[in-house]
Amino acid sequence: MKSDSQRESTPQDRGGLEVEGRSIDFVPDHERTDKLSAQGPFWFVGNFTFFTMTIGFVGPSVGLSSLWTTIAGTLGIMFGTLFMAFHGSQGPHLGLPQMIQSRAQFGYRGVVLVLFATLFVFAGFNIVNLVLMMQGLNTLFEWGPMQVALAVSVPATLLAIMGHDWMHKTFKWSLYLSLPLYGLVTVAVVMGWIQDAPGAVAEAADAAPPLGFDWTGFVAQFAAGASYNIAYAPYVSDYSRYLPKNTPSGKLIAAVFLGASISGAWMIAVGGWLAEHLHATDVLVALNSVGANVAPQLGSVVVAITILAFLPVIAMNIYSAKLTAITGIDSFRKITPTVKVRVWAILAVVFLQVGVAMSIYTSGSGLSVLNIYLVVMLYFLVPWTAVNLTDYFFVRKGRYAIPHFFLPDDNLYGHWGSRGLIAYVIGFVAMIPFFTIFNGTEEVYVGPLARMIGSVDMAWLVGLIVSGVAYYIACLTLDLEREERVIRHIEKTSPWFTTGEGW
Repeated sequence: MKSDSQRESTPQDRGGLEVEGRSIDFVPDHERTDKLSAQGPFWFVGNFTFFTMTIGFVGPSVGLSSLWTTIAGTLGIMFGTLFMAFHGSQGPHLGLPQMIQSRAQFGYRGVVLVLFATLFVFAGFNIVNLVLMMQGLNTLFEWGPMQVALAVSVPATLLAIMGHDWMHKTFKWSLYLSLPLYGLVTVAVVMGWIQDAPGAVAEAADAAPPLGFDWTGFVAQFAAGASYNIAYAPYVSDYSRYLPKNTPSGKLIAAVFLGASISGAWMIAVGGWLAEHLHATDVLVALNSVGANVAPQLGSVVVAITILAFLPVIAMNIYSAKLTAITGIDSFRKITPTVKVRVWAILAVVFLQVGVAMSIYTSGSGLSVLNIYLVVMLYFLVPWTAVNLTDYFFVRKGRYAIPHFFLPDDNLYGHWGSRGLIAYVIGFVAMIPFFTIFNGTEEVYVGPLARMIGSVDMAWLVGLIVSGVAYYIACLTLDLEREERVIRHIEKTSPWFTTGEGW
């Protein structure tokens, strides 16, 4: 008999854009109706936001000109996007959310180690975004924090509840809104239409030192761009799992890479210019200034469209946080992934992030504490992405016993995957001497090896290399022949791959 989620999600439903019935369960072949052509624009919009512009603030803050900020940020974004793009190829091949597949490396219960990190990163990005919008809209229009929270969270929550198809649909409309908007902003920057920095964004103009090139700053901006898109890694297969199983991996990787890297580089370039020439510290205030310099009242229009086009990204974070939360609970107490479960998980995530955002905004502590939190959470994510990709491409090479991901006992991967957990811990410990954590310009913790290289954050690169190598070595004793026999038996006898039954 089919589960509730399977009865509620049919091809006809999906064609009609009904509420998604699936959450952490396997997507059978007959429901794989997405198109490869939608992946590039989807991930383009994911980075085509005002929040990505703030990554471009890093370079000028450490002495880089906007030109060198653009170069370093572009190279960093391209490097980081490689990792998220390779994760994307797992979606159509396995038909699973990203974190369910991680049970192969960390075990049915051991995966909670990385689930906590990914959940807090998903929620954390939304908290950062909410606080940024609370600050910007209060400065510009005197909106209260609760007004902002409701105006942003209510539509984003409804979109996350509606699910996968609605996400793709609204991302398309977001592209239609944001492309001309940021096109106008870019033209205004290139053509030099912004002559003077209006008061709010030019407070430090006279005191600012001249910007140019600095190797330490260049590496810092590269690292910021790379780590920003590496943090997208846990998302990607959540939105590619409805693609047909025979989707060419190379084309999918290329689509994700081009979409996410082009928009990311574009926004970092604009952010670098705003930081150098307008001395921007609040991106919404800066965008309002750009619009107001072009035409009267255009600044308000720019800000309004910026927020509206950003709502699907807020929803994306909620949607993936929901999948992660359900996976974590399911690891210890079996859950049937019905629509009701999805809705309750989404509401819990939204209440959490709104509450934390309100607390940070009203406390006056600003975003610095939260930025520290996100850096630390990124440190927790890096060993996971190295272990996961090493397993998928070099160890098991895409061969998994999918029904065993949902068996609490007697599954092929065990409760605790010692190889993955040990490799994760080794990689994380190796990162500690390279940790570089600042509260604005105030040093919080800089590891001894990081200090030797000018306090540049290279911990993420160390974690990628060490965790991946450690996991590969640990898997040299893995009995892959036994796993292959189990997989072939499943492929011959199980209805999973055609009907999804057996869940």
